[in-house]
Amino acid sequence: MPAVRLVSITEAAYQRWLERLIPEYAAGLARAGHWTKEEALERARQQTAELLPDGRSTPGQYIWTITDDTGGAAGILWVAVEASRPERAFIYDIEVDPSRRGRGLGTGALAALEDWARANAIKTLGLHVFGDNEGARRLYLRQGYVETSVQMEKRL
Repeated sequence: MPAVRLVSITEAAYQRWLERLIPEYAAGLARAGHWTKEEALERARQQTAELLPDGRSTPGQYIWTITDDTGGAAGILWVAVEASRPERAFIYDIEVDPSRRGRGLGTGALAALEDWARANAIKTLGLHVFGDNEGARRLYLRQGYVETSVQMEKRL
């Protein structure tokens, strides 16, 4: 596994990430059948604005650039510590640059996150993954995450 570090995201990188995050999240919401594409885009904008009212400086929100052993940017990791349960953190986004996937960077980022969590008295990491994201689901299961709820539907 490559050496991975989590480095606080710069404002420029934050803005580039935010431009990708909202439409990608909206696409996932639409694919999952929660809303139409238009509704999903508006919902994604609203949720992001609610979660990050002060951008990357929002208290309790941690957004890092995932760096590899050369110090090069390889992806993004966004985690929030729950105010009502400070021993719990929630992963809102983890992404590795598509050209760099399959090299252990996601695994390394999750390991670095666990180190950070332990150092900050966080005992539980949670996340949501869309059902059609098989690669991410496999990664989380390999890393010891367990499904706590499964929602299913059949489209007719």
